[in-house]
Amino acid sequence: MTENDEILAIPLWINGHAYLTMAPAFFDVRDRRTGQIRRRTPLCGTDQALTAVASAQAALPAWAALTIAARATLLAALAAALATYAEHFAGLIAEETGKDAASASAEVEQSLRVLQAAAAGSVATGGSGVVAVICDDQAPLLGPLQLSVQALLAGATVVVRPSPKAPSAAFALAELTARNGFPGGVLNILHGDLAAIEGLCTASAVGLLLFSGDPALGSKVAAIASRHGKPFVD
Repeated sequence: MTENDEILAIPLWINGHAYLTMAPAFFDVRDRRTGQIRRRTPLCGTDQALTAVASAQAALPAWAALTIAARATLLAALAAALATYAEHFAGLIAEETGKDAASASAEVEQSLRVLQAAAAGSVATGGSGVVAVICDDQAPLLGPLQLSVQALLAGATVVVRPSPKAPSAAFALAELTARNGFPGGVLNILHGDLAAIEGLCTASAVGLLLFSGDPALGSKVAAIASRHGKPFVD
């Protein structure tokens, strides 16, 4: 048994639960400060993408049927939970991005403000249907939240593909949704690289791709979306 065999893979999050999968390959997630391998990200493809989208699609009718006020209440509960675990989230961000403690904590604080602002809103400006959110590792918590909260408030369900280099903050956020009343399937986490994004674009239920991060990656994502006729916003 090699050292890598003993390092656990981070699960996907599908239908309100951790979801283990046998991916064809894995990405070693390193502590950027020490170089130590901390966990492994499964590099998923079309099959896992379609499973995540099916979960989001199944959750859509009941979620969209809630009032904006009801969805805002759940976002407020998520904000309160994130505040409780702020130090833990800052630690994950620092570990996987190499940000110093102050910068990681600042990202958590910004994320809290995004959630709190959405929870206080009475008008939703996000997309509808199933929305795919693609992020890089520049802001592994803030990026997904900035793109997801208005869509969630509007009644859309979301599949987030975080960076394989920094997947843990998004996964931990999904865990908090389950602990704070969000129905399964409303927020899903799909791990992977461009093959996972390609898989999301093959799903007919995905009506919109949102991207946050490096323009070079954004151009690749835009090209994939265009090839499949998917609306793309960065």
